[in-house]
Amino acid sequence: MFRPLALALGLLIAAPALAEEPAAVRPIVIGESLTLSSTVLGQVRRINVHLPAGYGAHPERRYPVLYLMDGGEQEDFPHIAGLAQLGELSWTWREMIVVGIEGIDRRHDLTPPTTDPKEKADFPTHGGSAAYRRFLAEELKPWVAARYRTSGEDAIIGESLAGLFVVETFLKQPALFDAYIAASPSLWWSDQALARGAAADLARWPAEDSKLYLTIGDEGSTMQASVDKVVAALKAAPPAGLAWTYDPMPQEHHSTIYHPAALKAFRVVWPGPRPD
Repeated sequence: MFRPLALALGLLIAAPALAEEPAAVRPIVIGESLTLSSTVLGQVRRINVHLPAGYGAHPERRYPVLYLMDGGEQEDFPHIAGLAQLGELSWTWREMIVVGIEGIDRRHDLTPPTTDPKEKADFPTHGGSAAYRRFLAEELKPWVAARYRTSGEDAIIGESLAGLFVVETFLKQPALFDAYIAASPSLWWSDQALARGAAADLARWPAEDSKLYLTIGDEGSTMQASVDKVVAALKAAPPAGLAWTYDPMPQEHHSTIYHPAALKAFRVVWPGPRPD
């Protein structure tokens, strides 16, 4: 008569041992990481790539490419790739390939030369943006086109110093990308030189279609003043073929603006079948 109780006790005693058995672990993968040896930069650069979920199942499809500055695993790659994946689920923007370039010395890569003595002292390695742009144009973009099924459409995105680089590329080499997304760009750089020269750069705009999405948080001071100069130049003489959006976000800070900015920018730059 005690056998059922003994059996129950035996099961209770054995249960913890069963619970302690290791469960199967499966990694969650959001992309792939590769390296590219750059002759222009004299460096090996790490490139992180997110592909749409259906990339392998639909070999007939081609996709636009988003080039992400500060695109390392410990930088902005995870959350921007996550937004790209959200578009795949919601159809609010088009499926895209995200190509993130991991930073090595962003103060060098993302800045043009400065005339400001304090900036020279604080940023001793500054001034490499022209070479970095050559790397993108001559090495990275052809490498991506040869490796992945691209549609020929591309955009570049960046925030802060990376936003400065995006705006500089937009003004100095506008044909390099089809669309430009800049969040809180550090246009205070070199006494706002880029912003002050925006009107002259826009006057030389090539006759081709392009898009610009520009935003800024509650920055104030020279951050806001420099963005205002670029916006004023765009309003005064918008180049033919340019569709531009200025969408300030005073409710966001420098540290919080990037994610909501990208969320809205994708709807503008590459709207999907359900853009709303």
